Amino acid sequence: MSDLTVSFLQTELHWHDAAANRAAVARHLAGLTRPTDLVVLPEMFTTGFSMEARAQAETMAGPTVAWLREQAAAHNAVITGSVIIEEDGAYYNRLLWVRPDGSLSHYNKRHLFTLAGEQHTYTPGQTRLVEDWRGWRICPLVCYDLRFPVWSRNQPAAPYDLLVYVANWPSVRRTAWRTLLRARAIENVACAIGVNRTGHDGPGHEYSGDSAIIDAKGTYLVEAHSQNGLFTHTLSRAELDDFRSKFTALQDGDAFELIG
Repeated sequence: MSDLTVSFLQTELHWHDAAANRAAVARHLAGLTRPTDLVVLPEMFTTGFSMEARAQAETMAGPTVAWLREQAAAHNAVITGSVIIEEDGAYYNRLLWVRPDGSLSHYNKRHLFTLAGEQHTYTPGQTRLVEDWRGWRICPLVCYDLRFPVWSRNQPAAPYDLLVYVANWPSVRRTAWRTLLRARAIENVACAIGVNRTGHDGPGHEYSGDSAIIDAKGTYLVEAHSQNGLFTHTLSRAELDDFRSKFTALQDGDAFELIG
């Protein structure tokens, strides 16, 4: 089993300007100084956290999916982040998992943020995604999902080594973001990556960033604080396996089944 090099982008987003956001992300990715296996972008990275789905949505045949395929191939890495997608007359806050060969998977955000009325615009997902990538099992989720530990639980039927949360998490609740991200890593004996944005969105909400990479013990490996930029770190497979062999909490968990 090999180590996994992961990169995440913490940045401000151009409100409702997909082309500008794609161009900005591409400029950041062009600055990668070493190979990476996984690139993580924020939630709704082409628009900001918007309820104007009818005007902002793309399809799976749209420019952002094509662009993600190009970037994944160029960097020989999976690229993931969520965008607004229209499909069969419904709108989704959809995380895209795009591989270098152009193939992709997706996860539709399960827990819609009722305080913003997200449930009135978007259709919730019903199925969790766990991906095998370069020797790691990875479970990517979206923002508000972080508050619901049952949905994030590391299960024997679909185990994972790394949790990934992409988010637009306002600074007014930054303590919850930091606390829950560490809790999800600790309770699931898994590494965790949380990628948030910075700046202000169209409605005026402020985002403080606080993106991070955390190991299975809850130790911060990378903290972005409020700094914009691309952050890269290599996760050690040997360290994760060694900790799990000595601290066997995953074997003692309660058996249950997610039924939707």
